[in-house]
Amino acid sequence: MLSLTDTIRRRGGIARGLDLQRLGFTRSSLARAVRGGTVERLRDGVFAAGPIEPDVRAAVAHGGALTCASVLTALQLWVLPPITGPHVWLGAGRHAHPHPGCVCVPHYYRGAPPLGRVDLETALLHLRLCSGDEAFFAAFESAWRHGHLDTAARRRIRSALPATARWLTDLARGDADSGLESLLRLRLHLLGLRLECQVRIDGVGIVDFVIDRVIIEVDGKANHEGTAKRHKDLVRDAAAARRGFRTLRFDYAQVVHDWPSVQAAILAALGA
Repeated sequence: MLSLTDTIRRRGGIARGLDLQRLGFTRSSLARAVRGGTVERLRDGVFAAGPIEPDVRAAVAHGGALTCASVLTALQLWVLPPITGPHVWLGAGRHAHPHPGCVCVPHYYRGAPPLGRVDLETALLHLRLCSGDEAFFAAFESAWRHGHLDTAARRRIRSALPATARWLTDLARGDADSGLESLLRLRLHLLGLRLECQVRIDGVGIVDFVIDRVIIEVDGKANHEGTAKRHKDLVRDAAAARRGFRTLRFDYAQVVHDWPSVQAAILAALGA
């Protein structure tokens, strides 16, 4: 028979006491293991063995499962807005369990949370409920770009969305380099503007978007900071100008925090 700690580890590092008792481990043996330090009681009736990620530990202690932006961020996907604490799915009608140092963000969505964390598809659906269509769209494209969503997964997510939101997955692409590109394309789509995406221009290279003779580049900090990279951007812009294009560049702060100015600049350039 497997030891108690091995059994818990084989169940993902977290197990319910009732499930362990069905496997033959008594309540007294669980109590001894907790006192001995080989097993940790995360909350009443839930036990852990081995290292547990801090956010997962907090979510379980809070009474639910890690979800939403917390799961997506752990996968290094593009998530808006910033996380202020672990997002926890408690399920409808369930009570939270505040714990020492608790900064959890509770979600009372329908269904039964698993132990630990939810899967990627559930996290994306919860993100839409939590942060809205734009956040969902950017994270969905990021997950697709990073190879986490095959055709079947995208279809399942689309089916799980309300009918009024399914157009978001229909508009999505798998080649968006950043969430900034996703946000800009979505917002311009809502204005009725159709962009060509990831366009190769001879002598310039691949640019983010083209509308008529206007190039739009969205510059994330990681890809465009520093003197050398700035010089490269200027060289590209000059090459584009020689070919009759006007280039507009926007950074994270502009797209996320000053969208009205970005929109006005784009519309003025197109009008010109």
